[in-house]
Amino acid sequence: MAGDKETKLRTILNDLSSFIVAFSGGVDSSFLAYRAHHLKNRDVLAVTIRTPYIPAIEISDAIEFTSRHGIQHKILDLSFPEIVRNNPLERCYLCKKTLFNELKRFAFNNNFRHVVDGTNADDTGEYRPGLKALQELGIRSPLLEAGLTKEEIRKLAKEDGLEIWGKAAMACLLTRIPYNTEIREEDLRMIEAAESLLFKNGYPGTRVRIHGDLARIECMPGYFDKMIQKTEREKIITGLKHIGFRYISLDLEGYRTGSSNPQIQ
Repeated sequence: MAGDKETKLRTILNDLSSFIVAFSGGVDSSFLAYRAHHLKNRDVLAVTIRTPYIPAIEISDAIEFTSRHGIQHKILDLSFPEIVRNNPLERCYLCKKTLFNELKRFAFNNNFRHVVDGTNADDTGEYRPGLKALQELGIRSPLLEAGLTKEEIRKLAKEDGLEIWGKAAMACLLTRIPYNTEIREEDLRMIEAAESLLFKNGYPGTRVRIHGDLARIECMPGYFDKMIQKTEREKIITGLKHIGFRYISLDLEGYRTGSSNPQIQ
């Protein structure tokens, strides 16, 4: 089955001929950029948009991956879109519309015929208003069109020898802030610093949601026992308070995708 999907993906990419890959540095877009790069006689460029709410580690991972595999890569710097300043419920839709309009403009100005992204077959089952924006803009999603799931993409990436096959999912920092809340630069940097601290201490994939001066930690179930041990707990509390949080809480429900979405609240 996966072999059929691989064949379909190859056919889709070959038919596109000239395109840019919206490249975040995550598993999906990395796998897509890698496979596209290995097509013959195709004009392909991976393009990463850098905004204040994209974690810096994602940018550095994108640079490292493309450099390691010889993939042509371009970074576009974009200032904070004021249309999402207050983190509205339609934030993902507005953000995607803004970022992909920028990618389409870049593609047109540089003679690329298409823009593709790393949406996969699992993404359609989640609350993802950003997908509507992609459809409206005519963005192609080859992994989705080929029917590839996240698990299949990880498996294929591992078979390709890509070091990112097991990388924890990331998301823009706006998802850590409650809806209808003004986005402040200092809050974004606090969230980024807190998650970086937790990642470095052995908790990849952990989210730090901010509620005023309170940090709500969402971690994988397997991390609970370790986090509540006295030494670990004190290290986390000290680190996050040093960053600027006054209160630190551990969400007993753990990490779940889209925990701030309207139907989950």
